[in-house]
Amino acid sequence: MEDRTGPTPPRQQIRALHSASTVTVYQAYDPVLGLPAARDGRFPAAWKRERMTWVKPSFLWMMYRSGWGLKDGQRTVLAVEIRRDGFDWALDHACLSHYVPEVHGEQAGWKRELRLAPARVQWDPERDLRLQPLPYRSLQLGLAGEAVRRYTDEWVVGIRDVTPLAHRVHALVRDGELDAARALLPDERVYAPTGTRGR
Repeated sequence: MEDRTGPTPPRQQIRALHSASTVTVYQAYDPVLGLPAARDGRFPAAWKRERMTWVKPSFLWMMYRSGWGLKDGQRTVLAVEIRRDGFDWALDHACLSHYVPEVHGEQAGWKRELRLAPARVQWDPERDLRLQPLPYRSLQLGLAGEAVRRYTDEWVVGIRDVTPLAHRVHALVRDGELDAARALLPDERVYAPTGTRGR
């Protein structure tokens, strides 16, 4: 059921909580990683840099992925505020995570680009307050290699634990208080990247 007001956005559109200099993305971790990250404003040494990490500008998509912060291994939901120029760099150096013939031409070329790119763009159905899919897509951005290093060492401005917010919104949704739940959501507005290749 659609429970957002206004016209339906384009099928693929970046929407995020952002300012003139920062963008907020969401991740969810086990408390052993998430709580120190929120406390110290940086990821702890146990956080594995060699893995690809996925960031999500959509709060509700993060709620879908983490089950409102109740799934094992995802019980601490983090709002990570990062530099806007870093987010744009990742978009500008990203490859689509799936093959699209009209975009990539030969599949071999896409596979080569995917292997070398430090970031990946993936579009998944956005979610409503009941976590049902909507007819338009939400960005996921995968970071690897150089992008992970830049993310952890250069881009992060602040990290907040928003698990209590997730639980409050979830409780209101369970009680059928959708207007009250919607009022607590982050103000995610259309985001226009400054790079030349951002998708």
